[in-house]
Amino acid sequence: MSDNMQERGKRGRPRDPKTQQAILAASYQLLLEIGFGAVTVEKIAERAGVSKATIYKWWPNKAAVVMDGFLSAASARLPVPDTGDVFEDVLIHAVNVTRFLTSSEGKIITSLIGEGQFDPGVAEAYRTRYFQPRRQEAKGILDKGIRRGQLQDTLDVGLGVDLLYGPVFYRLLVTGEPLDDDYVRRLVTSGFEGIRAQR
Repeated sequence: MSDNMQERGKRGRPRDPKTQQAILAASYQLLLEIGFGAVTVEKIAERAGVSKATIYKWWPNKAAVVMDGFLSAASARLPVPDTGDVFEDVLIHAVNVTRFLTSSEGKIITSLIGEGQFDPGVAEAYRTRYFQPRRQEAKGILDKGIRRGQLQDTLDVGLGVDLLYGPVFYRLLVTGEPLDDDYVRRLVTSGFEGIRAQR
């Protein structure tokens, strides 16, 4: 669950956990049933048994509540590994992210990226609520690798994340070429040739 979902409401009133969960569950169910474009705050409110005002008190727009609903259902499936070996950690993380993105649920992210080309609110929602947290996870893994002496201490961590994960999104969104575990392993192995600490 994102930090944003755990914050107090905009007016300083804490969220009721049962009401919050009902809203998140309703938004996620509707997303799977009818797709993002057809989901409305009115439909979420009706499904959750709350008023639209309650939703708008805690979320700025439809995209934000839908993304939080999506993440509340999906984030537990992407744990951050810590095996003690940075290569294995990145490989596990990258494989898990790729498997999720190519799953039926993960394809929702692809459709949201498409929506985001025309709706800045959607783009802001998926960037801040999905991609930035995943990027921070990957940076954290590389930072540990540097501290353990497994990666070059001069490594630009942001650039390293782009190098290792960027090709996944290039295939996902541009070329449409297959994304499988073997590809991710070859990608991470090749990337590590340039960032691994010299022994």
